[in-house]
Amino acid sequence: MLIVLLSGGVSSGKSTLSEKLREQYGFELLKTKTVIQERAKKELGRELTPSRRAMQNFGDSLDARTDGKWVLQALTSFIRKSSSSSERIVVDAVRILKQIVAIRKAYGFPVVHIHLKAPDDVLAVRYSERKNSGLKELSSYAAVERNRTEARVNELEDSADVVIDTARCTAADVLIRAAAHLSLFSRDYARMVDVIVGGQYGSEGKGHIASFLSREYSLLVRVGGPNAGHKVFVSPEPYTHHQLPSGTLRNPAAKLLLSPGCVLNPAKLMREIAECKVGSDRLVIDPQAMVINEEDIEEEKNLVQNIGSTGQGVGQATSRRIMGRGTGVKLARDIEDLKPFISETWSVLERAFRDGQRVLIEGTQGAGLSLFHGSYPHVTSRDTSVAGCLSEAGIPPSRVRRVVMVCRTHPIRVQSPRGGTSGPMGEHEIDWGVIAERSRIPLEALKKSELTSTTHRQRACVGI
Repeated sequence: MLIVLLSGGVSSGKSTLSEKLREQYGFELLKTKTVIQERAKKELGRELTPSRRAMQNFGDSLDARTDGKWVLQALTSFIRKSSSSSERIVVDAVRILKQIVAIRKAYGFPVVHIHLKAPDDVLAVRYSERKNSGLKELSSYAAVERNRTEARVNELEDSADVVIDTARCTAADVLIRAAAHLSLFSRDYARMVDVIVGGQYGSEGKGHIASFLSREYSLLVRVGGPNAGHKVFVSPEPYTHHQLPSGTLRNPAAKLLLSPGCVLNPAKLMREIAECKVGSDRLVIDPQAMVINEEDIEEEKNLVQNIGSTGQGVGQATSRRIMGRGTGVKLARDIEDLKPFISETWSVLERAFRDGQRVLIEGTQGAGLSLFHGSYPHVTSRDTSVAGCLSEAGIPPSRVRRVVMVCRTHPIRVQSPRGGTSGPMGEHEIDWGVIAERSRIPLEALKKSELTSTTHRQRACVGI
């Protein structure tokens, strides 16, 4: 159990921090403002006037009558009633030292006291701009401090485990500093990510493996673009995924994520979303994913003829993203049809890590087609290695639990186009007739099945 006590003046940022701890790290929130209202209704037989001064006065009355133990009483009751065993609780807020001491005596080590502060002139400006607090506010911050308890709240700085000056930080900065002091990163830093990559030239069967294994994961992440097709065998007939993870149909309970490194064809993606019946509550697309346009596809026609490219516009769009910064570049966030699915994927990943969920990253193509490590120029437009997949997804290597590299006995790559070449196959390229003889699979059946998933071209094969 971890109990966080927040203290600080009005408008110092306590409510913002408590909400962010709840949203990002799963804390349950106990608001003493709510406790005061409940106690007032029980003791007075009516609700307390929702005003800042009335809340201050009743809180002072509770302190005097319970020697500051009323917050502890509320916290103990809150823990007993909690449905999730209250692993993490944040109390917003404590106002006097006796409240803190009572809770520390009762719960000991798991209690961490965070004090937020800011100069009075900053608090005065914030208070004047305060909206939607649910209370009738006082005329000024100076009026707030006429309450003796409020005037002395910064004395709690001396008893705090950590003090944060919110005038020098953004709300995100405050959260990071608090999380670091609470060791939330080290607590959650389990290796929860598995990565599937191809060990050859693509078409090793990654889609089948990813689909089969997907049932073990809560979050499925796809990188790359629609130039890679992953065919999976699901009822009632096989389906080829070009942009959604291969476990989309196999594990309908899993959340789906298209990373910031993805390159998307919106029309084809929306068709795949519709065919797989995926809703915006399940799929998250990062706002920074790149978008392919018709000109990108047109520009790649020469690559189709020269090196057997799939010609889906992925490489051209990637190039345009680099060279056209600020000029005519559209990202996923700019496409109207995609907006229901748009959200920053880092926050989805952090919640998954926080909740102990297993994550599967599905790479595309294979190591031999890596832009940096393959047989250039007969390569794809991205780094297909594990490191490349992690970079596109925005996940550090230290999160990785396991890497699954998929290979096939006879490596293949797309057959060379007429007058061009899809790349070297070494000295061991063999005819499909030899494969038919070795495998005892009829030649026609092999030729029918050994077609690329995106362009449906015949594959070339290597054997020994």
